[in-house]
Formats: sequence, structure tokens, C-alpha cells
Amino acid sequence: MIIEAETATPRIREAIACARRVVVKAGSSSLTTPQGTIDADRIDALVDVLAAAKNAGRQIVFVSSGAIAAGMGPLGLTRRPTDLATQQAAASVGQGLLVARYTSSFARYGMRVGQVLLTADDLMRRAHHRNARRALEQLLAMGIVPIVNENDTVATDEIRFGDNDRLAALVAHLVRADALILLSDVDALYTGDPRHGDARRITDVHGPDDLADVKLGGSGRVGTGGMVTKVEAARIAGGASVPVVLTNAASAAAALAGEPVGTYFHPTRAQRPSTRLLWLAHATTGQGRLILDPGAVDAVVRRRKSLLPAGVTGVEGDFSAGDPVDVVDGEGRVVARGLVNYDAGEIPALMGRSTRWLARELGPEYQREIIHRDDLVILDRRGDEGAR
Repeated sequence: MIIEAETATPRIREAIACARRVVVKAGSSSLTTPQGTIDADRIDALVDVLAAAKNAGRQIVFVSSGAIAAGMGPLGLTRRPTDLATQQAAASVGQGLLVARYTSSFARYGMRVGQVLLTADDLMRRAHHRNARRALEQLLAMGIVPIVNENDTVATDEIRFGDNDRLAALVAHLVRADALILLSDVDALYTGDPRHGDARRITDVHGPDDLADVKLGGSGRVGTGGMVTKVEAARIAGGASVPVVLTNAASAAAALAGEPVGTYFHPTRAQRPSTRLLWLAHATTGQGRLILDPGAVDAVVRRRKSLLPAGVTGVEGDFSAGDPVDVVDGEGRVVARGLVNYDAGEIPALMGRSTRWLARELGPEYQREIIHRDDLVILDRRGDEGAR
């Protein structure tokens, strides 16, 4: 149910107020000037809030945008670059400036920070995301505030998160956070452009139905996100049982205290899903497509079975064993994604055959699934991870 600010009864959000480990994400517009230079006063004000939370016994993981934006001024750029090479150059210059400013600001409280730069590839590959989790856990155990950002200097178009909102949601799951705070230049989610008088503020979101009348805007001048990416991040986090508050940087302290500011996205799952399945659903891109007959779709989606060669009617793309591939029905709708056990070139000869026949005719190594159910995540039409 959507609750408008004027009629909502203010009350403390216990799940946020009691959260011990919190991921806080700030966008470029909250950290830099319109000209693209670092805004020291804004950063200090935000660090004041984060340091107070840490001194109160909470663990803070800070996901910070702003590397490319911070590099624009020193490079003489008046607009965010659109080509990858210039973005990488700006990030290389800006990231050092950004972390140096955080180091200085947190040092006012005797606190240390640690830089953690991630690419989507680090979360797509199982060994890599284990290493990322170990690094973050160790930093927290040592009392250090991790400053997380996408590694824009080396990330390519194929392995980018696209925005730090999604990165923050995935990091929240990675570190098993109790809450996620998304800080924007807008104080909440509205049904439309808040500069227009007919737009209503939304205080609570329990599910997709609450967003039916919401018109989501695009990104700002120095960032890559916008309300679309923040709602998507809230959906990812909610599906991992992490509550989310979306508000502006000026309301950060109130949000961390559980006060009814901004928009509260209630978790949509009571239990956390498998980390492996969350990565598969939200941190990977299908490298090809497997087309299924109706019986196979039913077996995979409804009965949660492994995908066998007998149910595959077509294959598209060029992929290798171990790659993520999309599983589609006869009308082309993506119903699942999984890690395939065969190269694309091998599958046409296997289609329509039982694993018993394949083992007898081709050898026992062919008596295996196209995708095992443990490596298969069910997706609905919005790309949500299905319940398992």
C-alpha cells in the first residue's frame, strides 16, 4: 500500500534503527559541485553522520559514487564524458582525490578508511566474490570503514554495473547487511517530478503494486543513476531481505535513526536467498539463449527441475561451458538464467535426447544436465529472483 506523507502516522522504523551493519550509498550529486569538483563541505557533513553511527557501535560500509565526476574539473571537462576511454581517465584522476578527501575527513574522528574497487566481473565469478566478501569482512573486523566504488578505470562496457545503486544492493547482500540507505538529491520517491505540484511523496513500498502509478525520471548531469536505478536497487535488496530507505544526504542521520524520512522499501522476502543465485540473477548477463518447449518450461519454472537436453528446442549465441545463459520459452520470454554445462556448439546435437540415450551413444560424460538446478535462478518478467 502507498502511504502519502500527509496521512502517514510517524513511527520509528525498528528494522533500520536496530540495524547493526548498514550499507550507505551516496550519489555523485550528493558529493560534488555542479561543476564536477569535490564538495568538501558536503563530504564532511556526510562523514559526520557516518562517524557518529560508527561511534554508536554500528558497522558502516560506504558505497561512494563520484570518481568520474571528481575527475571532470581537473581534466577541464564541463560535461560527463560519454566515451569509455575518457570516463576511465576521469575515474583514474578522480578516485584518488575522492579517497584522499574521505581519508582526511574520517581522520577528524580518528577513523581509518579502506578503498575497495569492484567490477561486475568480481561479483559474477564465484571465487572473486568470495575474495571480495573476505576483504570487506576483514576491514570491518579491524574497525576500518570500507569505501566501495565501481572500478571505472578498468571496467569495460561488458562488465559494468552501470550505476552504484545496483552495486550497493549487491554489496548489502554480500556483507549480509541489516539495512541499505540510498542517498540522492531528492528527499524521497514521488509519483512524478517533485517540482510539479501534483506529485505525491511515497513513504512506504511493500511491493510492485505500490509503484504502479509512479513515473520514474532519468539521471542527473554528473551521475549515471536516477530513480529508475534506485528503485531497481531497492527491489534487489528487498529480494535479499534487506530493508531500504531512499532519501537525500541532508536526511542521512534521520534515516539511520529509523525516523520516517524518505521512502521505506520493505523487504519482499523473509529469508535471504543464496548468494550464488542473487549474483546469477542480478550481477550477470546471459551470454546466449536456450529455447525450451512447454514441458521443459513447466519443469524448470514450476517444479524447479534441472534443464535436460530433451526439453531444449533451440540455441542462440556463442558461449562456453560455465557461462551464464538465458532460458526462454517458445515466445522468447526469459524465464530463467543458469550456468550452462556445455559449449554452444555442442548443444544442437544433444537437443531432444534423453540423458540416458546420450550416455549410451556418446559416453557417460554426456549423462549430465544442460543446467543443474543448483545453478539455475528463476526469473519473472521483471527479472526478479524466484523463490526456491
